[in-house]
Amino acid sequence: MIDRYSRKQIASIWSLENKFKIWLDIEIAACEANAQLGVIPPQDLAIIKEKANFNVSRIEEIENQVHHDVIAFLTCVAEYVGPSSRYIHYGLTSSDIVDTALSIQMKQAGEIILNDIDQLLEVLKKLALKYKHTPCMGRSHGVHAEPTTFGTKMALYYHEFLRNRKRMQDAIDEISYGKL
Repeated sequence: MIDRYSRKQIASIWSLENKFKIWLDIEIAACEANAQLGVIPPQDLAIIKEKANFNVSRIEEIENQVHHDVIAFLTCVAEYVGPSSRYIHYGLTSSDIVDTALSIQMKQAGEIILNDIDQLLEVLKKLALKYKHTPCMGRSHGVHAEPTTFGTKMALYYHEFLRNRKRMQDAIDEISYGKL
């Protein structure tokens, strides 16, 4: 993302640091599920949960050699975890991690946008009430038409954004499913 065009909250969601943190959370959750199934010994799960970590610079360094982002990530995590890392990513594909993380990131970004829409709705509602008797020129086909009120225009925008909010919420609900 280009910093000058990015909001800090949104940029942080799409940062490599956040992406790899989500990948690690997914990998640990998968290890916990595999431990419940008896695939991973409890002592190895404890080591994984205690030691699992990553370094973005190290992942980039490894990726320059192996040309595969998930392998670079797993290699880096294995450097922190040691021998118990053999259980990390067990039974998973790269797509399981990448697609699930992408769903989480899109949901995180969508929640910020929903919050922004809610703030806009509050402003539009206040304007609609404040200017409900303030006349202004209506428009039709790009030219002046019958008079209306500025409050009416704001109320129309308010209701339009209520519909937009519902569409955004529906989109978030739809994308909130990953492979895992």
